Amino acid sequence: MLILAALVALHLPAVSPTAPNRQPQLAAAGGTVALVFGSGEGIWLARSLDNGRSFGAPSKVADLPKMLLGRHRGPRVAISGNAIVVSAIASDPGDLLVWRSTDSGRTWSMPTTINDTPKAAREGLHAMVGDAEGHVAAAWLDDRGVKGKRLYGAFSDDAGRTWTRNVLLYESPDGTICECCHPSLAAMGHGEFAVMWRNALGGSRDVYTLRLRDGRAVGAAVKQGEGTWKLDACPMDGGGVAVRDGQIGSAWRREHDIFLVTPGKPEVKIGSGQDVALGTNSQGFYAAWSTPSGIALYAPGTSNTSHLSSGGAFPVMVALPDGMLVAWEESGAIATARL
Repeated sequence: MLILAALVALHLPAVSPTAPNRQPQLAAAGGTVALVFGSGEGIWLARSLDNGRSFGAPSKVADLPKMLLGRHRGPRVAISGNAIVVSAIASDPGDLLVWRSTDSGRTWSMPTTINDTPKAAREGLHAMVGDAEGHVAAAWLDDRGVKGKRLYGAFSDDAGRTWTRNVLLYESPDGTICECCHPSLAAMGHGEFAVMWRNALGGSRDVYTLRLRDGRAVGAAVKQGEGTWKLDACPMDGGGVAVRDGQIGSAWRREHDIFLVTPGKPEVKIGSGQDVALGTNSQGFYAAWSTPSGIALYAPGTSNTSHLSSGGAFPVMVALPDGMLVAWEESGAIATARL
C-alpha cells in the first residue's frame, strides 16, 4: 500500500486567477466520482467517469455571495439515487442551501433552504451524505434561539428533492457542543447514518458518535477513544467517521496527535497533525491528515505512515470499487490521488 500511495497526484488548476480552489469534498457511486470545491463566491463541480483516474473540466454549480469557505467551511456533495446534491452556507443570511442535478451536473435546480429557522446555520459548519437508495442526511452546528451550539439535522428520502423538518440530534448538558468544529456523516445504508461531532462536556473537547435512523437519533451518544482533551477553546478540527460492515470507525485530533478507533479495538495513535479524514473499504480503514511537511496517509496493514504530498492541507477521501481516492488543497489547486 505504501507503493500505491506514491502514485503521482492529479491536479485541478485554479478556476479563477484571483481566488484559489479550496475545501474539496468527494462523493462516489457507480463509477462516477463527484468533486466539489469553492473558489471565491463560486461553487464548482468536477466529475470523473473512471473512478477518479481522470476528471473533466470543472463547471460552476452556483454563485453564492458571502459563501463561508475555509477551515472545514465550504460546499459538500452527495450522490444519491440518480441525483448529485450540493450544499453550502453563506454568512448572510446564514442558511444551509442545497442544489440538485439529475443530469450529471449539466443543470442545477434553484437552491432549497434546509434549516427551517432563519440564520440558524450561520456558523457555516455542516456535513452531508447520501446512499444509493435516495436517502440523504445533513447535519450542522445550529444556534437557533439559544446561547451556544447544538447539533441539528434534516433528512431526505427522495435524493434531496424534499427535506424533513429540522431535528435536534444532540445538545450538551453543559450548554454547547464545540462551537467551531465541523460535524461528519457516514451512510450506513437503507436510510441509516452515523454522525460525529466534537463535544464540549466536563471541560473536555472529545468527539462523539450517534446512529441515526428514520430521521432521528437512536441510542446514546458514544465517546470515541479512552483519553480526553481538557481544553477551554475550540480547535476547529472535527475529525472523520466511516462505517464498515455496519460498525463505526472514527479518527480525530487530540492535542497534536491523530488517533484512530476501529470497531472493537482501543484507540491507536497513528501520527501527529490535524484535519484528519477517514475512509474505509474491504481492506480496512484509511486516514489522511495535514502535517507541517504535507499530507500523511495511514493505510490498513501498515505500521508506518507514508506521505501523499510534500505540501497541501485539508484532505478528504472516498471509497472506490477498486481502492480509495484522496483529494486536498495544494498551491491554489485541488490535488487527487488514487490508493
